Amino acid sequence: MSRPFALIQRSLAAKLILSVGLILLLTITTWSYFSIAYQKRSLEQQVVQHTDTLGDAIKLGAHYAMMLNAREDINQVITNMGRLPQVRNIRIYNKEGAIKYSNRPEEVEQVTNIVSEACHICHHSEPALVEVGLRERIRYFRDADGQAVLGLISPIYNEPGCATGGCHFHPADKRVLGALDVVVSLSGTEDEIRFMEQGVIGLALAVFFVTAAMIFLFVLRFVNRPIRALIAGTQAISRGDYGVRLAIDRTDEMGQLAAAMNFMCQEIGQKQAELNRQRDEYLNLFNTVPCVITVQDRNYRLLQYNKEFADLFDPRPGDFCYHAYKGRSERCPNCPVEKTFADGRIHISEERGIHKDGTPAYWLVKTTPIRNAEGEIVAAMEVNLDITHLKQLEFLLERSERKYHEIFNNIPNPVFVLDAETLEIRDGNAAVERVYGFSREELNGRAFLDLFPPEERGRMQERIRRVNVIHQLRQLRRDGSRLFVDMWISPAEYPGRRVLLVTTSDITQRLETEQQLIQASKMATLGEMATGVAHELNQPLAVIKTASRFFVKKIRAGQEIAPEVLAAMAEEIDSHVDRASRIINHLREFGRKSEHALEPVSLNEVLRRTAEMFSQQLKSRGIEIVWDLEEDLPPVLAEANRLEQVFINLLINARDAIEERVAAHPHRKGSKKIFVSSRRAGGQVLARVKDTGTGIPAAILARIFEPFFTTKKVGKGTGLGLSISYQIVRDFGGTIRAESAPGEGAAFVVELPAGQEGPG
Repeated sequence: MSRPFALIQRSLAAKLILSVGLILLLTITTWSYFSIAYQKRSLEQQVVQHTDTLGDAIKLGAHYAMMLNAREDINQVITNMGRLPQVRNIRIYNKEGAIKYSNRPEEVEQVTNIVSEACHICHHSEPALVEVGLRERIRYFRDADGQAVLGLISPIYNEPGCATGGCHFHPADKRVLGALDVVVSLSGTEDEIRFMEQGVIGLALAVFFVTAAMIFLFVLRFVNRPIRALIAGTQAISRGDYGVRLAIDRTDEMGQLAAAMNFMCQEIGQKQAELNRQRDEYLNLFNTVPCVITVQDRNYRLLQYNKEFADLFDPRPGDFCYHAYKGRSERCPNCPVEKTFADGRIHISEERGIHKDGTPAYWLVKTTPIRNAEGEIVAAMEVNLDITHLKQLEFLLERSERKYHEIFNNIPNPVFVLDAETLEIRDGNAAVERVYGFSREELNGRAFLDLFPPEERGRMQERIRRVNVIHQLRQLRRDGSRLFVDMWISPAEYPGRRVLLVTTSDITQRLETEQQLIQASKMATLGEMATGVAHELNQPLAVIKTASRFFVKKIRAGQEIAPEVLAAMAEEIDSHVDRASRIINHLREFGRKSEHALEPVSLNEVLRRTAEMFSQQLKSRGIEIVWDLEEDLPPVLAEANRLEQVFINLLINARDAIEERVAAHPHRKGSKKIFVSSRRAGGQVLARVKDTGTGIPAAILARIFEPFFTTKKVGKGTGLGLSISYQIVRDFGGTIRAESAPGEGAAFVVELPAGQEGPG
């Protein structure tokens, strides 16, 4: 059995004949199967049609006799039809299953089961079916002699003549009177089918063998012989005989293949010469390439190496790689060559050794397997790139990184490294944990905005990306307590990504100190305002006192007070009580400590509230406030309480400057006015407070905002008012400057960034 299979495996002709023969056999077999099935189905349909026609003929022949109830005539028709060669049985059943007529007299009056094989078609369900198709009325079975027969049962329907005739009576609602069962033999049909099957199979076999013989002769003549010549030619080429020429003088595919083989021989000869040249060239490159190349066997013995290796390590013939590289007596513990032999893959590692001059050396090692024709790993090539110089630079870089990392960690202020897009914290120095209470692991990957109060995170997200310096921000520590910081932001590169370096400075203690100074300044201001406030409160108290005396006088005299007078005086008392309450509330609000929470503030409203506290005091001194406020100014982000303190300081300075001018020149006439104006300039909102005082000398104009610097006489000022005002305005992101000209008084201009549009 193995020899034929071996012949098929080695022979293209055998494979072609076998494959074509199998396809042909499968095709003819499929055709034969469907042809036989079609012929068989056609013959069966003919038998069924003939049997159905015979049943119709019997019913037509017995129809008249049935109408007359002529039983002899019916028996005669059935007997005559039963003599036909193929007819086996003809029976007529009534509804109860009794055989009323048959070509076999012995069956008459025999009662069958109504759901027996013949009647099952209609009586398998209740009620019995009335109309059944031809295919459902057919049954195939074998008789007692084992011959195939076909039975066709046809219902006999009730007709109007049967229900109304005088011969007998059938109710009109009775649809089926009985059934005609015709059984015919299929022996002749089976013989025809058998003959047809034999003919088709014989034809198929004849076509198969004739076609297979033709294919065999064709392959033997036009395929097998040329292939043998081609095989001989390829064997010659494999021996290195590139001058061989195949003499197949044909124009078909085999001739074209022979011509291609001849051309291939010529090309291979030329390529071999080129390969020999390239081999010499590559051997030269192998020896002169500026990196170390070795070829090793499974025992790590050096089979081949280039000149670079020989110059660096001076190996001995048959030396082991680990001895030549590192002077070791056994293989390295993490040998990439061993891994390549184990899994046949390329491996890369970094190795350390010693040059032959004793200096340390570092290499980037890459190993690859060398396989024979069978795919077996017979050696491993190891390529080493000297990275000693790079390694030395790496050591220097590591020292530099450690140095700058230590500087980074030892910076006394917290420093954050943020992702420039998401503002996530990528790193932080040691001061972060000391100031904020978070460890570096807790902060890495966390949003930097989480360190701000929730209500300020949306605003801070854009500010951090837009500006470089932000003063006086509120942030949260790990325990939830708040701190105030100044923030410096600068873009940088951080291992391949764009980041923001954020440095914060904790100014909480400084702000508390400043707040104490501001509060002390407020108290000093309230002290200076005491006279004016007393005057402000005396006026409503005087009105209330006058009204109360009037009421007491009327009551003691027993006089009745007119309702309209009572109502008018009550309203007057009420309005002056409200006025006194406003003054007291204003003083209380001004005197309380600030929470450092920025919010939209109307600059005009702050100016009006500030002037209201001084209105009576200024009037009593003959000083007039001249207003020039631009309406519909946008709000500014500030604290109304602290911003009010700025303008209180400016009004006090203006008042003192005017009084100082009057005291210095009592006989010189001049206006005693303070000009207060506001306007919008681009993205800024400006407020200007100008007086008609003595002015500020040019020599000290640049120093007036310094702490404890004052131009007033000893005991007249603390020198903190303008310094505190400067700090407050700067905290709001604004500026304050002084302007003065000889003999024209002084002016202070406050500029604050405009917020969203709003009423002024």
